[in-house]
This record gives sequence, C-alpha cells and structure tokens, in this order.
Amino acid sequence: MKAIILVQTGSTSNLVIRDVNTPQIGDEEVLVQVKSISINPVDIKTRQGGGVYNYGDVNKQVDLILGWDISGTVIATNSKRFVIGDDVFGMVNFPGVGSAYAEYVASPAEHLTFKPANISHEEAAAATLAPLTALQVFREAGVKAGDRILVHAASGGVGHYAIQLAKEIGAYVIGTSSAANREFVLSLGADEHFDYHGGNLADTVHDIDFVFDSLGPDNIINSLPVIKNGGKVISIVTQFNEDLTAQLAAKNVMGKFLLVQSSGEDMKYLATLLENGKLKSHVSKSFAFNKMADAHDQIETGRTVGKIVVNI
Repeated sequence: MKAIILVQTGSTSNLVIRDVNTPQIGDEEVLVQVKSISINPVDIKTRQGGGVYNYGDVNKQVDLILGWDISGTVIATNSKRFVIGDDVFGMVNFPGVGSAYAEYVASPAEHLTFKPANISHEEAAAATLAPLTALQVFREAGVKAGDRILVHAASGGVGHYAIQLAKEIGAYVIGTSSAANREFVLSLGADEHFDYHGGNLADTVHDIDFVFDSLGPDNIINSLPVIKNGGKVISIVTQFNEDLTAQLAAKNVMGKFLLVQSSGEDMKYLATLLENGKLKSHVSKSFAFNKMADAHDQIETGRTVGKIVVNI
C-alpha cells in the first residue's frame, strides 16, 4: 500500500510517499480501506517534533506514519462489531500512533463507529478529533442547559463543532473569530459573536460560566475578567502551571488542560447527531493524497474555516 512517511521531524519536505506493507490486524481490530483523512493542528505540531510526538511510542516509531482521523470501508475484521463492507469513521489510537496517512489503516474496533449513509466520507473524516474534543471538554466541564459559554476560535475546526454541540446541550454561546467569519459563526447557532480584533472582550462579554480555550495562556488570562466567580476554563493547548493556576484561583476559577481520547462510544453519539442533521461538518478545502504538504501548509496559516480533508 501507499503511505506518507515522516522520515524525520521538521518541514513538510519530510513527508514522503512510499510503498509499505499493509498492516496486519490483531484481536478486536479491523482493517479499513481509507477514503478520507482529516488534518488537524496536532498533525502539524507532531510533524515538527511537538504535539504528541513525545507521548507513548510516537517518538519511538521508525518512519512514523502520522494522522488519526479516518473514514473508509472495513475490508478485514477480527471483531464482531463490524463486518466486511461496513463504512466506518473515527479517531484511531489518539494520542498514540494512528498511522492514518495511508491507503489502509488497522484500527481497534472500539475506536470506530458506523458512518451515517447521508454524509460523505469527507464530512465523516472531518467529524472525528475536532468534535470529539469539544464533546469531551463539555463533559469534563459539566456544561448544561442555560450556561453561558465562550468559545474561542469559533470558526476553526474544533470551534465550529463546539458551537453546534453547545447549542445541542442548550447553552448560550458566544463565539470569537475575526469579523470576516462573523456570519459563519452565527450560522452555526452562536447567540453572539465577538470580533477578537474589535476591542476589549470585557467591554461586551460578561457572566461566563465556561471558557473553551484553544489559543493559549495569554488568551486564558484575557478571558478571566468575563468569567463568573466559580466558573471554569478548559484549554486544549495549555498546561496550567503554578502561576496561571494561581491567577485563576484568585478569581475562584477552575482551570484544566484536556487531551482528547479515542472513543467509539463518543463517535456513536456524534454519528447520531450527524445523521439527524444536528451536527454538520464544514469542509473548507480538500486535497489529494499526494498534496498532503499543501494540506499541512493550509493548517499552518491559522486561518482555516472549518476543516481540511485529504482524500485517497
């Protein structure tokens, strides 16, 4: 099979297409013929030697195959969960070695679920790591109906799903993005939009129960004035050091870092929402398999609206 190999960490020139052996499947695993792959910022960070490169066996892998988000068709199975011919999607082995940049992927069956028939493989592949992250963040934060939540980078991959999932819960959602993406953010169901170039957040936003951060520690500090006493912030990019934790504690705000985990059960819930039209993927650009470097370059702009997908 063909796979894209990271021959060493660094630039996109280190992503090389090679012929490699098709993976063998173990107990409770399936072999998926991949149709679409979703690309995320963590792919870029890991390619550069950051991200999850130092988790588990990722940095011990010789000729690492990056990627975790797939949609495709089962062609071999050692699990009763799926039979040959099933269309499936999910996030494979995150934060370990997913090896998704390939024509065939061996995946634990428990990391996948059935792809709804009414969505494409592109839309399904997009709806993996990003909405799983939002779903698991909201669960950890205990977000409930009526909560006022602030979603930063609301027009991005995780953000655009976060708005939809928060509205499904029944929360009041304020999304931040550039003014250019205001209408997109509101079209997702956000109750309010804040232009992060447009002034001081605290002048217009207030009484926030929960802040979803995907930008970093400075953004967390800038968000503190708008959070209620006893509120919460969860970041998917920032580990909370003593100084940052102390600043939050001074306002009686709980802060936590969360790393998404593969979960077929969570994927099953997302599949139901996708099937019912309550959750939609916005794929802004798709690339051919041999244009993986271009997909990485697009993510690195930091201006992607929705998701980037690579098709095989």
